[in-house]
Amino acid sequence: MTRIGFHASHEQHAPSKLLRDVIRAEQVGFDEAMCSDHLAPWLTAQGESGYAWSWLGAALARTDLPIGLVTAPGQRYHPAVLAQALATLEEMFPGRAWAALGSGEALNEHVTGDTWPPKDDRDARLLASATAMRRLLEGEEVDSDPPVRMHRARLWSLPSSPPPLLAAAISPHTAAMVAPWADGLITVGADAASVRESRDAYVDAGGRGRTLLQLHISLEPTEEQALDAARTQWAQATVPPELMWDLDSPEAFESHADPTDEKLRAAVIVGSETDEVAERIATVASGFDAVFLHQVGLDQPAFLERCESELLPALRRLL
Repeated sequence: MTRIGFHASHEQHAPSKLLRDVIRAEQVGFDEAMCSDHLAPWLTAQGESGYAWSWLGAALARTDLPIGLVTAPGQRYHPAVLAQALATLEEMFPGRAWAALGSGEALNEHVTGDTWPPKDDRDARLLASATAMRRLLEGEEVDSDPPVRMHRARLWSLPSSPPPLLAAAISPHTAAMVAPWADGLITVGADAASVRESRDAYVDAGGRGRTLLQLHISLEPTEEQALDAARTQWAQATVPPELMWDLDSPEAFESHADPTDEKLRAAVIVGSETDEVAERIATVASGFDAVFLHQVGLDQPAFLERCESELLPALRRLL
């Protein structure tokens, strides 16, 4: 049975509000949760970007849910610091904290002033970061040279067992590339064939652990309201994929977005009828171990009420 998770979007909501939302998500029946880890929002209209690691401590303390995030080691975060943060959460909340490591986006990483590397260099940095973090989480002292430099790094407060280090991947190529080191995979998308191709590439390359899907949806009282919410709050999903990792500001994403109805519907499951939206979610999420639902509309309390009464029961019948 596919587990159903709630996605907390730091780009769109103040951290205090998101904390109330994730508490409510557990009450209405979600199995687990995840959050984003941004320094800047994708769009100026989103208007928020709280610090994920501070929020995770509070969210884990106020719920019993497993909660994780996608994060990018190597530039904004030194991998030793990320390993320490994850180890601390896992020591306090055993079996409930996880991180999926990705190569990052210039939107968040450019703030260090370092050059934003090309994709091959980012992939090499990700592998080196994941390798060093795993060794640190297993209690080793680590020295390493570029692309990730460490000098006698060691974690002194360790959990009883290391937390999982998943990988974040969009393309089948990246999904296969991370399979040798990852403890699981998370991908994102609303096209069933595309996300299944990435999942299969990971599994076929020997990937182990859970396969997770993040899915953007816009479930509103009317179809027009659902499209409007997607357009105003998630238009960056229509930016050409080859630009997503290299644009470095919300304004740049806005200038490259093309939020036509067709493109929005390709990136976000848009609808007003619960059963129809549930069927589309189930189609895309088929074969994944968990699906994390991100409601792009701003009224999260209303969405969660609808989850309790309509959407989650419908999904339980389908997944």
